[in-house]
Amino acid sequence: MKRICYFLLLFMFPVLPLLAQKPKGFVQTNGHTFTLDGKPYYYVGTNYWYGGLLGSTGQGGNRERLKKELDLLKKAGVTNLRVLAGAEGPNNQPYRVSPGLMMKPGVYNDTLLAGLDFLLAEMAKRDMKAVLYLNNSWEWSGGYGQYLNWNGYGPIPYALANNNDWAGFMRYVGQFHQCDPCKQQFADHIRFLLGRTNQFTKQKYTQDPTIMSWQIANEPRAFSMANVPAYDRWIKSTAALLKSLAPHQLVSTGSEGSHGSEASMEVFKQVHTDPNIDYLTMHIWPKNWGWLDSKNISGTLDSAIAKTEQYMNRHLEFAQQQQKPMVMEEFGLPRDHHQYNLTDPTTARDKYYQYVFERVLRSAQEKGALAGANFWAFSGTAQPNPSRHFWQPGDDLMGDPPQEEQGLNSVFASDSTMPLIAKYAKAIKKAAQKKKK
Repeated sequence: MKRICYFLLLFMFPVLPLLAQKPKGFVQTNGHTFTLDGKPYYYVGTNYWYGGLLGSTGQGGNRERLKKELDLLKKAGVTNLRVLAGAEGPNNQPYRVSPGLMMKPGVYNDTLLAGLDFLLAEMAKRDMKAVLYLNNSWEWSGGYGQYLNWNGYGPIPYALANNNDWAGFMRYVGQFHQCDPCKQQFADHIRFLLGRTNQFTKQKYTQDPTIMSWQIANEPRAFSMANVPAYDRWIKSTAALLKSLAPHQLVSTGSEGSHGSEASMEVFKQVHTDPNIDYLTMHIWPKNWGWLDSKNISGTLDSAIAKTEQYMNRHLEFAQQQQKPMVMEEFGLPRDHHQYNLTDPTTARDKYYQYVFERVLRSAQEKGALAGANFWAFSGTAQPNPSRHFWQPGDDLMGDPPQEEQGLNSVFASDSTMPLIAKYAKAIKKAAQKKKK
């Protein structure tokens, strides 16, 4: 009997390390760093929210443009794309992404599902990674507000249609956290999407290493301190659901950081200590947050960079304590004279981007917690409509969502920002491959 056991052990032990190995090609975490196939993974990425729409054969679809823009990004070294998984309908709402993916709970636009399939298949051909966000605090893709509208909470009070009444809009969408049917419908949406098989690759979404992370929402917020306990429970239960369905892929929240946590670093920490949240995110919007004067961009830029440094430092200190990577996944700046056309220079933006990219480069050299930066946003070969500032169906899709002036924060393929991005993408990739100094 002993001899038989001995040979059984000899047979089993070589297999055990293989069972413990992570599947190849998936981005993983190792303490406060990302790894990809056992090597440190640091990157320059972009926001490309409309990628799935471009990938469709329906309204807004343009597969040739999509492939061309993916090639432009790949050539520049940008291989991490943050993408909207799909908007909630209907398609007749102001300042909203159109067409929507989910027209009403459980009813989907198959053409847009195929568009997302196509995008992921093309990204896989180029060794790109996707962060797919599944919900939205804000009005421009439906999100919280649309779930509330579906469940009898009345019309969505769009801020831009109501004299910029953002306080009223935020009171409305804050009700999401008390709406159990809303949260159940969202959980059902997660189960549906994560159960999908890509019609082009024949690969189940949860088995596709192209998908780096499932992200709960774009800038999820509680919208009041009273909502924080319910918000905290919702984030943690949603993270647990995502982990149970996609154990090989990462989970993130999409949070802005303390700014989107009722201006409380403690609220941000409370939510993000959860073990099912694999890495942290922060967004920084100098103009929107009052750090940058749109009428004196050059004169207020240095002050905005100083405030950016302070904000990043606070969040990176927490990431280091938690031993979780952190991504600067949204940041943007208008053009020099706050115009929306490609003739306005981007001198100030380039200087701001350089500051952020230098931080990522230094982190890659030192194997620090700042793992990547996704600028907002790539607009590629799009052209703003010269006759109007806000998007309407038929206009080119671009990085500025429909509730913003088209061209406001966009990085176009011809901008001077692109060579800067390419320079740092190359340097950061090279630094990531080297051992810590």
